[in-house]
Amino acid sequence: MKKWIPFVKSAPRVSVVRLNGAIMTRQGGLNDQSLAAAVERAFKRGKPDAVALSINSPGGSPVQSSLIAARIRRLADEKEIPVYAFVEDVAASGGYWLACAADKIFVDHSSIVGSIGVISAGFGFDKFIEKHGVERRVYTAGKSKSQMDPFKPENATDVKRIKSLQVEIHDAFVAHVKNARSERLDTDAELFDGSFWTGAQGVSLGLADGIGHLIPVMKDMYGDTVRFAVYGPKKPLFQRFGAQLTSALTSSVEEQALWARFGL
Repeated sequence: MKKWIPFVKSAPRVSVVRLNGAIMTRQGGLNDQSLAAAVERAFKRGKPDAVALSINSPGGSPVQSSLIAARIRRLADEKEIPVYAFVEDVAASGGYWLACAADKIFVDHSSIVGSIGVISAGFGFDKFIEKHGVERRVYTAGKSKSQMDPFKPENATDVKRIKSLQVEIHDAFVAHVKNARSERLDTDAELFDGSFWTGAQGVSLGLADGIGHLIPVMKDMYGDTVRFAVYGPKKPLFQRFGAQLTSALTSSVEEQALWARFGL
């Protein structure tokens, strides 16, 4: 009842946004659509003194990473609310993109941060179907419509085009990190080749600001009476089987592959 008593100042409030998982548009992944309502509430409900991002993500879609980070940054500027990122196991690739939406980034000593790069991966089945006497029939209007077809031999022109797209996306990623971290980055180190580091190394390289966990750091900043309100994507109560189940299984395989890159 204290907050309803006139002239009595209420305890500081910190909104915590959970960003846990791979970043993808498919069901179960982190994406702007699934997070929009939670992020908006985190900044607008209860007049928070700060927003803390609890991040544990191996990355994923660069577009969704950009959309989520842009929403966080827009609301932070509009509401004039400081944002702090706290990395758990990993904030790599798109996960680090999200961390750079914060004013300051805190990590555990053994967190994994970085992986500022772009990757595309797939399989080639052309020799397999040839061995088993399978004939692939594809009809297109537009000579590039079937590029990177996994059932056709790799084409040098297709590879060149994919790499050109990767360079453009990588440039946008690098610009985002430089804009967010500015003079804090170690200019003598190669930070943008896709390498990743421990949290402690990340601090020394300027990729993070300090070693610290969410609750103790926020209590140190706002006092022991600080209150926390946790926000995150809501899962539907009922999910249909069939196509949605198949999609969820596929997403799970993709997500496990992302985590596996960092030994998790």
